[in-house]
Amino acid sequence: MRLLTAILIAALSFGGAASAKQPLREVASIDDALMYVAIADAIRKSCDTINARLIRAYSELNRLKALARDMGYTEEEVEAYVTSKAEKARMKDKAEAFLQANGVRPDDTPALCRFGQSQIQAQTEIGQLLR
Repeated sequence: MRLLTAILIAALSFGGAASAKQPLREVASIDDALMYVAIADAIRKSCDTINARLIRAYSELNRLKALARDMGYTEEEVEAYVTSKAEKARMKDKAEAFLQANGVRPDDTPALCRFGQSQIQAQTEIGQLLR
């Protein structure tokens, strides 16, 4: 009887571990897309000559939420991910690292604006959120 109980507990534990979801921060398709939205937002706030495509940005955010839900994440898990102060700080660091990897210091407004214009022209994920 003890052996059967131990096997059942082990099976349930293994099943639970196998079905555990990874944190949303580790889902690249969501985390990277959210970073692109954050960078586009920073560009539009910094550059007088660049505006946001707000409807497209909101559509992208809704698409990401739907993708997360389709992957089994609850609305509460998604909200916790996007409103967490720790996640916001991590996303800021990630966005700054992305910009620096592309030759842009985040505090260099003219360079940020040039980067934004180049993203618009290249129709990248960031550029598609700007005009």
